[in-house]
Amino acid sequence: MVKIFNERQAFSQRLKNMLRQTHHSPDSPTELAREFNIRFPGPPITVHAARKWLVGDAIPTQDKMRVLAEWLVVPVDWLRYGSDAARQETATPAGSPGPADLKLLADLKLLDEPYRQIVREVVRLLIRLSREGGTGG
Repeated sequence: MVKIFNERQAFSQRLKNMLRQTHHSPDSPTELAREFNIRFPGPPITVHAARKWLVGDAIPTQDKMRVLAEWLVVPVDWLRYGSDAARQETATPAGSPGPADLKLLADLKLLDEPYRQIVREVVRLLIRLSREGGTGG
């Protein structure tokens, strides 16, 4: 029984750490449920289920674990079991996109094409403004 409790607690810590790294609240089961349900093709989870994941009372089923891992851009085995080897596979070299960047790309995929185009235009505008500001105008 202690081992199961420790596994749940360890999963909860990994989940909360990845939520922090991807700029989500590790303390909001409402946000977790909302973001998860956007990505999960099955029946939605409740806020109560998300709270149980965050406090270490429960571990999601494998299909839900896969969606969480894909969303948070980590190996599913690492998220579930915490193996150091699996986590090291996600280490990013300098200059490569980190977890927050990959999460942004995953979120972008959820948008319809007209909205993706708007995001592209906003990014182009921000790059241009950044370059103009960096060169003294």
